[in-house]
Parts: sequence; structure tokens; C-alpha cells
Amino acid sequence: MIHRSRLSRRTLLATTALGLIGGLALWGRRAFGPRPSAVLPAPPALPRPKKPMHVYHLGHSLVGADIPHLLAQFAGAGHSYHLQLGSGTSLRAHWEPEETIVDFDLVNAPPLWRAPRDAIGSGAYDAVILTEMVELRDALKYFAASDYLHRWAELARSGNRNTRLYLYETWHQLDDPDGWLSRIDSDLDDLWLGALMGREIRAARDQPLYLIPGGQVLAAVTRAAEAGKIPGLTQREDLFARTSTGERDPIHLSDLGSYIIAATHFSVLYHRSPVGLPHSVTLADGTDLSTLSEAGAQALQEIIWQVVTGLAYTGVRPDRTMDLPTKEAT
Repeated sequence: MIHRSRLSRRTLLATTALGLIGGLALWGRRAFGPRPSAVLPAPPALPRPKKPMHVYHLGHSLVGADIPHLLAQFAGAGHSYHLQLGSGTSLRAHWEPEETIVDFDLVNAPPLWRAPRDAIGSGAYDAVILTEMVELRDALKYFAASDYLHRWAELARSGNRNTRLYLYETWHQLDDPDGWLSRIDSDLDDLWLGALMGREIRAARDQPLYLIPGGQVLAAVTRAAEAGKIPGLTQREDLFARTSTGERDPIHLSDLGSYIIAATHFSVLYHRSPVGLPHSVTLADGTDLSTLSEAGAQALQEIIWQVVTGLAYTGVRPDRTMDLPTKEAT
């Protein structure tokens, strides 16, 4: 049996302008890819939170340190979070104490780290965000992904019937042989909502599981950028990091990519448009990040809001107005 206390001996594994924004709304409905099929019932829309949220993030390197940190900046004073991460970690590995969580000691440290079984079962969180490993096909086939998603959701429900439950939809490798955009389009319905979340969606319980559409947002941003609709951003590769040797990382996000996904989390959790969020922020390690120009950042933010309000599975009503973030969040 491998205990968490022994994880330190594990080896590190490789692991402009307003006119443009307004025009994106009409263009985006044609270009952002297919919507989920009608055979999956959508959960009811949620009311907008009335106060800052206390959030638990359970996942891996596609969560990373920066996305929860940026989300807290966007949400403003009062937002707080705990997490447990790993490298390529499945929901099963987080659940089963004998399984290895790769890089545990590198990415989990108090005060942000809190053991997930105790934390999620405590009922102390306004929202719990669950993240499954990718390749998702392998997670479903070999790691009982749907079953362990249900176990984590049930644990949260047992702790607090008011906790909001979310699955963070990620993505696969940029060089996927089936095509990166094609897979994001098809995987949403077939894998994320169908094979993985289908049990939770069809349960029609009073505490359903909602979606944070990370992959859908990256696909929408990519389509807009490659169509010349985002000032300063022209290609999908800029959403991804570079390795230590300078090569393009095919799955982990660049700082700009992390900014986009953190803003997506903000919009889903707080039911607010990210338009107006600062485009100069601080990363988890204290590094200052300036994303694009103000016009470019605003284009990104508008696209995020279109995707979030265009998917019923986010729980955000499509008639939500373009409310600017609160003063504390800016």
C-alpha cells in the first residue's frame, strides 16, 4: 500500500474595440461548434450566488496552481479555496488511499491543500469542482471514471445539500490524430456529458452536477482567433505552454490559456460576465501577467460569456445580462 506520507520519495514525472465585441455575438452562434444533443436533460438553472464562495478543486495539472489563484483574484475579497492536485491524476486515484498520486508533494502544501475525503465530506464548501484525467477514453475504460465521479458527488451531497457540484471539462492533446477541435466538439456530448456525466444528468436529483466548459471555451477562442476576430491572438498554439526545451507543450496551458480558463470558472461559479475583468494579473508564483491588449482581452471575455450562457449544463441562465464584475473583483 502506498501512503500519502511516502509520496515525497516519488520521482518527478514529466508530467478593436467595442464594435468587434458586439459583432462576435452574432458570428459566434455560427462558429463556436455544435451544441449538446437534446436527449440529455439539462439541469435547472441556478440562482446567482449572493456572497463570495468557498471552493474545493480536485484534479490534476490542467487545474494547476494558477487557475484557482486567478479565480480568487477575479472573485475578489472573501473568495477562498482548498485543493488536491496531482499529475495526470484520475478521480479513482484521489479516492483510493493505496493509489499513487504522482507529484503529490510538489503540488499540495498547506494551507491550500486539504485532504479531499475529509474536505468534500465536511459540507464546508459552497462549490466542489471535480476534474477527471485525460485521455478521457482511457479514464472511462480503465479507471471507472463515471463510478468515481458519482462517489465524489455523493460524498459532497452527504456533507451539504446546498453545495454546488461541478465537473471541469478539459481537453486532450493538441496533436490528437482525430483533430483537436473535432474531438472537443464530439467529446462534449459523447464522453463528458454522455459517458461520464450521463448518470448524474439523468438522475434528476435536487443537487445535480453542472459543467465548467473549459474545452468548449478553448475551442471557441481558437475559432475566433484563427478567423482574425481577436486582436493579438491568431493561433491555438499560443494557448499552450512551452516545455523546458522550448518545444510546444501539447496539453498544458500557457499563462494566457490559464487566464481564459480561470475566467471561465469565474463566469460559471458567479453567474457574471468576465467582461471588465483585469487583463493584468498575478500568477500563483507572484509573476505579473499581462494577457493581450485591452481590446484583445475584452474579445476573449465576451467569447467566454457566450459559451457559458449558451450551454444549459453550466447552470447559468442564458438571459443573464452582461453584468460587469463587482468593484472588488477588479
